Amino acid sequence: MSSTPSPNWQKDIDHVVHPYSNLDAHDRRGPVVITRGDGCYVEDENGKRYLEGMSGLWCASLGFSEQRLIDAAMAQFRTLPYYHLFNHRSHPPGIALAEALTAIAPAGLNHVLFANSGSEANDAAVKLVWYYNNQLGRPSKKKIISRINGYHGVTVASGSLTGLVHVHRDFDLPIPQVLHTDCPSHYHFALPSETEAQFAERLANNLEQLILKEGPDTVAAFIAEPINGSGGVIVPPAGYFDRVQAVLKKYDILFIVDEVICGFGRTGQMFGSDSFQLKPDMMTVAKGLSGAYQPISGLLITDQIHEALKAGSRKLGAFAHGLTYAAHPVAAAVALETIRLYQERRIVEHVQALSPYFFQRLQGLADHPLVGEVRGMGLLAAVEITADKASKTPFTPDKAVGAWIQNKAMEHGVIVRAIANCIALCPPLISERRHIDELVDGLTRAVDAAQVQFGASLATS
Repeated sequence: MSSTPSPNWQKDIDHVVHPYSNLDAHDRRGPVVITRGDGCYVEDENGKRYLEGMSGLWCASLGFSEQRLIDAAMAQFRTLPYYHLFNHRSHPPGIALAEALTAIAPAGLNHVLFANSGSEANDAAVKLVWYYNNQLGRPSKKKIISRINGYHGVTVASGSLTGLVHVHRDFDLPIPQVLHTDCPSHYHFALPSETEAQFAERLANNLEQLILKEGPDTVAAFIAEPINGSGGVIVPPAGYFDRVQAVLKKYDILFIVDEVICGFGRTGQMFGSDSFQLKPDMMTVAKGLSGAYQPISGLLITDQIHEALKAGSRKLGAFAHGLTYAAHPVAAAVALETIRLYQERRIVEHVQALSPYFFQRLQGLADHPLVGEVRGMGLLAAVEITADKASKTPFTPDKAVGAWIQNKAMEHGVIVRAIANCIALCPPLISERRHIDELVDGLTRAVDAAQVQFGASLATS
């Protein structure tokens, strides 16, 4: 789906390399050029208006026209448009943001290493896990276990943590120190008649067996999103994380929680860790940290890990990791104002109040012939598209039904995201019931159209 061709359209084709796009097809289909945003809406260069049901890339949590964030950026530009944190230097926005973040984070996460994206924050987590174990005299304890269908970024390290084949193909990933264990999707991977409790127990046992196979003295960390985002909005079964955390504690394995999507109210608590009673040793944040108005991320760590970093400096001198733009003062000022807005406007409480209506409306799709499951939490959801409800048989990739529904929804003025055979929804946290109605109505029209186009009779055999 593309905008009507324009000068921007052709210049884009000539010069821009698009992430997560078919670069060959792009020459023919061209871009949808978005030119402005207002509240929960964006508008393309032809004046067509869309309800942004994905908050961009899971990130524009306060919408596209929050004046206080614009003002915070402009004020900081006038005061100190750039500085850094290298060589014992600092600046007020970075200091204030670190204090604000640690104040709302899960207990024990008292220190922040800043970066610019979720990928960079997770990449830094890998480095710090290795550095930490070197300081403890455990040079062999370096392997990190991630999960199939987890998403943690696309750098060499974070892309290796990601459990999606297309992120690895022809990029020579994953690196050898990264292993992958089961995806906690009961819908996709439960055995016949297996309850959620039995499924959770089996996955925890499989994790323990993987640790024992590799050797507990070689496994350093386990990383997980509270709810898998780009892997299909996978909500783990009750008890899953309790069992997993018990295994990690048993073998002295660090727990890294990736809050890049779930953080800052998305799940109906300030962090997904709060929704699932997680106790991270490290936690990564990005996206909602600044409402996407500036690129900024952070890696939060415990006192124990911070003490190991200090021990490294006593031995080696400077902590030799850092990024030029990490905690950029403008980005930090915007992020600080974002946190203030979450608190002043009681965004978490707003999500808690709106979420039941969101899922009530989505459950209206549950009986649709093409819908296998509706799942999610807070204002994060997925609608699983299936060729056959009883057998859960998916449409084959060549039919690209998810992408077809995504494009049809866009024709109806709503933006959703196809992830293989599921449709993800992640509306801005400032959404009201009228936005939920518009989003679900547009998606329903697209799914109805897919039923006409493809029909449930096209199940693969």
